[in-house]
Amino acid sequence: MGQKPLVARTQRWVWGLAAIAALCCLATVLVFSPGFLSPDSLDQLRQAQGKAPLTDWHPPVLSLVWRALIAMTGSIASMLVLQSAVLWGALWVLARCVWELTRSRGGSLAVLGVGLAPFVLNFAGVVWKDVHAAFALLAACAVAFTGLRLRDSAPRPALRWGLLWLGVLFLAYAILVRKNAVVAAIPVFVMLVLALWGRPGRRTWVTCTAALVAGLAVPAAAISLFAAPLQTKQGAQIMLDDLVHVLSVQELRSADVPPALRDRLVASARECERVGALSDAYWACYQRPADGLRGDSGAITSLWLREMGGHVPGYLQYRLLLFTTLLFETDYAYKAGITRNDLGVEVAHPRLEDALGTYVKGMIEDVPWLFRGWFWLTVALVLAIRPGKGVFAMPVRALGISSAAYILGYLPIMPATDFRYVYWPALACTLGLLLLWPGRGRTAPPPAAPGATAGRTLPVHQPADAGGQ
Repeated sequence: MGQKPLVARTQRWVWGLAAIAALCCLATVLVFSPGFLSPDSLDQLRQAQGKAPLTDWHPPVLSLVWRALIAMTGSIASMLVLQSAVLWGALWVLARCVWELTRSRGGSLAVLGVGLAPFVLNFAGVVWKDVHAAFALLAACAVAFTGLRLRDSAPRPALRWGLLWLGVLFLAYAILVRKNAVVAAIPVFVMLVLALWGRPGRRTWVTCTAALVAGLAVPAAAISLFAAPLQTKQGAQIMLDDLVHVLSVQELRSADVPPALRDRLVASARECERVGALSDAYWACYQRPADGLRGDSGAITSLWLREMGGHVPGYLQYRLLLFTTLLFETDYAYKAGITRNDLGVEVAHPRLEDALGTYVKGMIEDVPWLFRGWFWLTVALVLAIRPGKGVFAMPVRALGISSAAYILGYLPIMPATDFRYVYWPALACTLGLLLLWPGRGRTAPPPAAPGATAGRTLPVHQPADAGGQ
């Protein structure tokens, strides 16, 4: 069989995958249009539209990107289109890389099908920082896989560095839009560098790390300097949770804080106990003053620093209880539609929304463990320890470490027990599990020095003339 027919057949499969991804992207936009919006999403939309001042309660980068999209398109649905395109575009790139590295049609289709899993599709069109962070990390993985696919052909240095900067762009956005995503981004960054260079030297590591730091520092400084979001002291929200759930009412009554704050803390502890609120005290139990946490944050921080040292057992018990609740009683696995609002924003296709809800909620009832934190933490640890052998061993291990670090990183800072805090691990671990199948028996491309000519490593049983591009 000649090489040209095989090349044509290969390209047809790649374009077939692209067509499927495009159809899935269009379907996602139609089902979720103009984007499912929670109260958090609506708050960021108001900021994007200039109807509310820009604040840092939620990462301002999301509102600023949304503002730019609205200015260019005139539609709030442009954010939905963007995040759907990133999801399905990244999955298509990953599916293409799996196909070209293994020639497994089933493997490439399975990777593309990740986006249709109920625990991925449930939030795919919800405008949340958690979703944006997950899709940005997935896009960085797609860049890394592209580097892995090209490595055996010894790509030019300019191409390698271009791919690095593209990956850094996605990683920086993931961290800017969700600060605690930094623990998940570091393993993905390591995967990116290893995929591009194979065995990078110290100078390469230093240069790549400097690129990541610059990719974070420059936009963060620009946002702070030019957008100047209002400082809300949102970090005190976690300390407030600790204080009202660890200290007793009697201890709060005698706390060395301003009387008005003392009264609010006592009332908050009582109210949380009355309604059974284990977390999120600021929204569930706290008598919020007009300036939110800005006026109270200093006193709350000082009280937390003074008291938690003397309440270590109570603090650890509370945080462990909250974390086990996230693992075993994971909540809020589906966000339906758009919260009632004064902006006149409604779901464009209610029947499609109902169909999606039937699919996701039915799967929650039939296979609830797919929507539990313990399951994805277990899978993450298994992938990190036993990533298999072959071409995808390194990426699988990186995905496992990234997922486990992300879940465990919530132990001291978790404000609630929502499934969205496990969204990236669910997405990454599903991809990692699927990569174990087509990667068996295929060896990784050898690292090649920049400018060198490397021999192409063929999959097992792969004819020598079947790999033309």
